[in-house]
Parts: sequence; C-alpha cells; structure tokens
Amino acid sequence: MFFRTDMAVERRDLYRTANKLEDEIKGIECEEEKIDDITITRVKITNEDGERALDKRRGNYVTIDVKRINNITTEKEEQIIDTFSKELNRIIEKHVNKNEEILIVGLGNLYSTPDSLGSKVVQNIEITRHIKIYLPNAIDKNTRSVSAITPGVLGTTGIETVEIVRGIVDNIKPKLVIAIDSLCSKNIDRINKSIQISDTGIVPGGGVGNRQAELSERTLNIPVISVGIPTVLDAATIVIDTLNACDIIIDENEIVDKMKLNNFNFIVTPKEIDSLIENMTNIVSEGINMSL
Repeated sequence: MFFRTDMAVERRDLYRTANKLEDEIKGIECEEEKIDDITITRVKITNEDGERALDKRRGNYVTIDVKRINNITTEKEEQIIDTFSKELNRIIEKHVNKNEEILIVGLGNLYSTPDSLGSKVVQNIEITRHIKIYLPNAIDKNTRSVSAITPGVLGTTGIETVEIVRGIVDNIKPKLVIAIDSLCSKNIDRINKSIQISDTGIVPGGGVGNRQAELSERTLNIPVISVGIPTVLDAATIVIDTLNACDIIIDENEIVDKMKLNNFNFIVTPKEIDSLIENMTNIVSEGINMSL
C-alpha cells in the first residue's frame, strides 16, 4: 500500500496491519510511555529485516504525540518542551559528550509556511560558537559550542543541501549535526501534533517524493540526529479517513491508485498552518536549547 509518510511509527503500524501481525515485526523493538496526555513511542530498528520492513535505516526513532497544540496553557507547553528535551538529550548522549561541538541545520524553505519549520527554529537557537572563539572569558568554559546554518533549498540555491553542510562540517569540524525539517504523515491527528527524533539522519523531501541526497553519518562522517514535525499529508489519506469515519467499506489500494491516475495526488496542510508552525517552532527551539 502506498502512503507518503516520514514517520517510523506509522510505517510500523502499516506493515503490521498489512501483514496481519499481532507480534512485533522481526528486527523491530518498540516501547510506549504515557506522561499525562503525551504519548512517547520509541521504535528501534535493529537489523536488515527491520530496515526492509519499514524502509528506514537501523537506529532509534522516537515519536512524541500530543493531543492538541492550539490554545494550550503555558504549563502544558512547558511539559511538552521538557519531554522533548529529555528524549532529544538521551539520543545526543549516545553520540557525543557534553562539551563537544554541535551544528544545527534548519532544512526547508522559509518562504513556504509548511516547509519553514527548520529555518524558523534556527532563528531561535542559542548560538555560542562565536562567543567561545572571540570572547572566551564572557562564557562558561563548559558551555557547549553551538553553530547553525539554514542552507535553503535546491530550487533556489542550485546546490544540494548535503554539499553545503558537508563543506561546513569539513571546515568547522563539529562532532554532531542536528537537522530540523518538516515531515509528511499519513495520520491527520499527527499534523503539527507530533515530534519525531531519529539518530539515522534525514532525506530532505523524502516524504513528499522529492528525494535529495541524505544527511547522515554516511555522507557527513559524523552522527546526524533529525528532528521533524509532520506539517503535510497526502490527499488520499483524507479521503480514506473520511470514508472510514462514515463506515463506508472501501478498498484503500484502489482509492490511492485512482487518485494517482487522475492526478489528484495532492499534498495538503491545515488552513491554520501559520499559527501551528509558530507554536511548534517555539517548542522545538526551546527544547533544543534546553538539551544543549
């Protein structure tokens, strides 16, 4: 079954449903934790079987789901930030120590709202590398060196993102890259309500069929952690979910095929995407600052 999604947890659910599995997929480890109305799902791909099943690289994938993001209290926002920060920090600590330098990469297009998350998050990151270099006495010696870049998109720069980032990595030599990007989901309830953290890198544009060269340890020679939020979904997902909600018996594969055949293969985003992006930008940037 064809669905666009960057979410490992969704690929796991789709595979289990399609193959009518009650037990866990071979090569996959999964655990779930609830903190009030926040759900944390940790999926670990351990071998080639798991890689083939989910079409994802082996490694750790953490999904943080919240029920809603609009009109939340300050207390609830702080709880989400704290949860995200702790999960991100656990993965960071698997790869670098507390003092090693990190490069933040904000992926996407600042001028396309659903794709602007990475660029906007970088604007709120606490940058320290220049202070440690030029004003070392003005900052605690144990402060981690953090730098950031928004490389833009291939369509406006003519340069693959990995080429830009690789050049920076080769020159400033960070020990870890954190790449932030907008993702695609197949679940309406996850749009702007979930955060996925992974230590396997990221393929810019992969979820919407516009795959570019990946940012990963294979291409940069240092670990790459990705942080993403689903901001778009396939139009077929909306059609199928609507028909299911109306208890209409359907063949999902047939609907997907017909929509593709008739060029109804749209990518859509909520009408309130501007405010949702602003909310999630604050959560992600504050969470990263806390982790670093």
